[in-house]
Amino acid sequence: MTKTTTSAPVLGIRALNRATLDRQLLLRRSGLSAKAAVGHLLGLQAQNVKPPYHALAARLDGFTPEALSRLMADREVVRIVTMRSTIHTHTAEDCLTLRPLVQPARDRELTHFRKGLDGVDLDRLAVLARELVEAEPRTMKQLREALLAEWPDADPQSLAIAARCKLPLVQVTPRGLWGSSGQVALTTAEHWLGRPAEPVPAPDATVLRYLAAFGPASVKDMQTWAGLTRLREAFERLRPQLLTFRDENGVELFDLPDAPRPAEDTPAPPRLLPEFDNLLLSHADRTRVVPKEYWGRSWQGNQAYCTLLVDGFLAGVWRLTADALVVEPFGRLTRAQREDVTAEGERMLGTLHTGTPYDIRFGTVVGK
Repeated sequence: MTKTTTSAPVLGIRALNRATLDRQLLLRRSGLSAKAAVGHLLGLQAQNVKPPYHALAARLDGFTPEALSRLMADREVVRIVTMRSTIHTHTAEDCLTLRPLVQPARDRELTHFRKGLDGVDLDRLAVLARELVEAEPRTMKQLREALLAEWPDADPQSLAIAARCKLPLVQVTPRGLWGSSGQVALTTAEHWLGRPAEPVPAPDATVLRYLAAFGPASVKDMQTWAGLTRLREAFERLRPQLLTFRDENGVELFDLPDAPRPAEDTPAPPRLLPEFDNLLLSHADRTRVVPKEYWGRSWQGNQAYCTLLVDGFLAGVWRLTADALVVEPFGRLTRAQREDVTAEGERMLGTLHTGTPYDIRFGTVVGK
């Protein structure tokens, strides 16, 4: 550990929690537009259709689902595989810059499918797949079948994944629209947006944006968020313009000098977040949001749950049934906390499910 690191101020768990919540627009609802928020947050997890809408409903004042749907229909935001090999909703600008930045991770992903791609010329596959999806959007099934005609001995699923890794494939609308989403059909980002991708950027600008949305953070934190390695050099280049702290374990944390770092006793209202919200997935050490005793409680097998924050930390899960919003806390909530969670639930329902009557119930705690 360097002398600089040992002399850096220590930020405790609650201080990190409040700083991160502030950057994530979760201490108080923001007046940002939906597009500005998607850009500030460097994208929203979008494995399913609804999570980006729930993510913005929790963060923005005056948000309506139509606002995000309109951006998607107008091709100002898109759904594409980027960080951690998962689908994100990005602004068009970030789609064309972040995807090239994380391309090395997509190339590494292909090594897991090497056996199913024996004898396949990946450069030729990329050319053929681009011709196919730019002629007309294709489903993964259609893409598999067309590529299999060229490489009949290859594994069909591996062929489609190779196309997804080699090319920046976006999901075209109506997929992703609120209330009218269709099946997944793909074309290239360049074709859908009508402009070329940017050259592979240096990561420095993205480091600064990551800190603005997720900081204070370590090098490993950003690498976890991006699914990339070897980002230390970028942080070192930026060190003269950054502040450094350390967490309670001595890990060095970087931050922007003018970024908010609220007092650890700053109130944090309850928030209902979607499954796989980036708040819970974008740090190597997740204890700033997820108490150790609740690690692994927000999913079961392949099933991820929508999550509840109380006092800024993961405190339970929630789900919508046919007639109720069911909240399942992991521990006991005080009467005041239950009232605040109920009020937050009513606000979310009023934002995203207007005209549909729902009860709000507190259900059985999800077991370990």
